[in-house]
Amino acid sequence: MNMFKKAFATTLALGLLVSPFSGMNQHAEAASSDVNLRIMETTDIHTNIVNYDYYKDQVTDQFGLAKTATLIHQARNEAENSLLFDNGDLIQGNPLGDYVAKVDPLQEGETHPVYKAMNLLDYEAGNIGNHEFNYGLDFLNTILKGANFPYINANVYVDDHDDNPTNDENYFTPYKILDKTVIDESGQDRQLKVGVIGFVPPQIMQWDKANLEGKVIAKDIVETAKKFVPEMEAKGADIIVAIPHSGFEKAAPSGNDENAVYYLSEVDGIDAILFGHAHKVFPGDSSFEGIAEVDNQKGTINGVASVEPGYWGDHLGVIDLTLSESNGEWLV
Repeated sequence: MNMFKKAFATTLALGLLVSPFSGMNQHAEAASSDVNLRIMETTDIHTNIVNYDYYKDQVTDQFGLAKTATLIHQARNEAENSLLFDNGDLIQGNPLGDYVAKVDPLQEGETHPVYKAMNLLDYEAGNIGNHEFNYGLDFLNTILKGANFPYINANVYVDDHDDNPTNDENYFTPYKILDKTVIDESGQDRQLKVGVIGFVPPQIMQWDKANLEGKVIAKDIVETAKKFVPEMEAKGADIIVAIPHSGFEKAAPSGNDENAVYYLSEVDGIDAILFGHAHKVFPGDSSFEGIAEVDNQKGTINGVASVEPGYWGDHLGVIDLTLSESNGEWLV
């Protein structure tokens, strides 16, 4: 499936403007205050910063953030308002990642090559993926200092060893509410509070047990969302973007599910989902066909705009939302 030149795994959420007033003029006036917001995602870069295949020892046009950057610039030029996020699984996956972590380990004060590149692209926030833990917490905490954008994760907690879940503290910042100035369709500046929250598979406690046991614990993705999304709304988030480093399954939830996106989409208050982990493309991959409440053309899951842009930077995920303000609240 070589869709790189097609550029985008794109999903479009169209807002329906409902006005209590009749007549064309009122509708046109209301529509002119709508805000079109483009949300972009990279995921599962796995240290493929340049378009180079280390295993074949040759240049490639099939993947690499250097290639994705062209898509990012193109997508930004098409939209008045845009936000860019990374989903995670960024620092491990090819010899460059291993070299920086093990052969010539990054030192305090140095900037990891992935952030030297990403800082040029103006990311709004990054999510922690499961492979971020492969080199240990000390290394992770050191390299995160080189990012010029905040990192979020809501379901990893400090292991306080007291067996009392009510007083657990997050290891990372669970979410951010970004204050953004956007331009509406009439050309006026508007203020928008964009809440963004991140998740990682709880299975990190098995996959990286040697690095994490006794230091952190991981909790269920969906239950964590149900805890924090209302809090984000109470703190003024106009829209909420969820960034789960998690794949899609329709199997009944069993708790601490690795692939929790379907049930995450049922959590009230989430307006967009940027997912990954499974290295698939949504909308578009045939594995998403024929599943109830999944629109594999429009790109929605249970009516929530969602996107998964492959891996290694071979796609850019794009969600376009139209936001309408009604009685002081923004509606998708």
